[in-house]
Parts: sequence; structure tokens; C-alpha cells
Amino acid sequence: MGSKCCKGGPDEDAVERQRQRKLLLAQLHHRKRVKAAGKIQAWWRGVLVRRTLLVAALRAWMIQCWWRTLVQRRIHQRQQALLRVYVIQEQAVVKLQSCIRMWQCRQCYRQMCNSLRLFQVPESSLAFQTDSFLQVQYAIPLKQPEFHIEILSI
Repeated sequence: MGSKCCKGGPDEDAVERQRQRKLLLAQLHHRKRVKAAGKIQAWWRGVLVRRTLLVAALRAWMIQCWWRTLVQRRIHQRQQALLRVYVIQEQAVVKLQSCIRMWQCRQCYRQMCNSLRLFQVPESSLAFQTDSFLQVQYAIPLKQPEFHIEILSI
């Protein structure tokens, strides 16, 4: 019996060593799998974080675009309002200038007409007869003063 014990011992030791070796290999394999799973999980978390950041950045970009559009629209509306006011003021100035110029023309025309009346000789003093059949009249032809008005538009 003693010999079997000795013979069984090395076999049992070899079996035990092989079992230990298999256990170490299984543990090593398990560690590698856990490590690989950790790497995959870290990669996936990174993908999710990058995706979340991308979505947040796109939303921020959309808000910025909307805000810039709103600001540009307000600026354009202000410019249009200022332009309308400017055009109305310019039209009023042009209308006022044309009224003043027309008034000045009328004043000048009246003044010329009044001065021509002063120089006109009454018709009764120019009409005379040399004999009963011949009557000669001298008259000053009245010419209207000529005005050349040039309308300039801006």
C-alpha cells in the first residue's frame, strides 16, 4: 500500500498542478475578458459622451443661428424704418423747396408785370388821327416773361 501512495502522490501532485494551472489559466482568461469588457465599456461610454456633446453643440449652434437671424432681422427692420423716415423727410423738403421756388417765381412775375404796367403808355395817348380816313395806333406788344424751370430729382 505504501508503494501506491508514493506512486499516487506524484500523479495526484501532477493532477493538482494541472488543476491549479487550469485554474490560473481560467483566472487569467477571466481577467483578460474583464479587461476587454472594461475597454469596450469605456469605448461605449466615450461614444455616448461624444454623441451627447455633439448633440449639445448642434443645439447650441442652432440657437446661435436663430439668435443671429433674429438680430439681423431687427437690424434690417430698424434700417428700413430709418430709410422710410429719411425718404419722407426728403420728400417733404423737396415739396417745401418747390413751393418756395414757385412762390419766388410768382413774386418775380408779379414784380415784372407791375414794372411793365408802369412803363406802359395809355392807349388813348398813342392813338391819333392825321386825317379822317387814317388812324394810326402805336402799341407796345406785351410779352410774357419767359421762365425756364428745371426740375432736378435726386
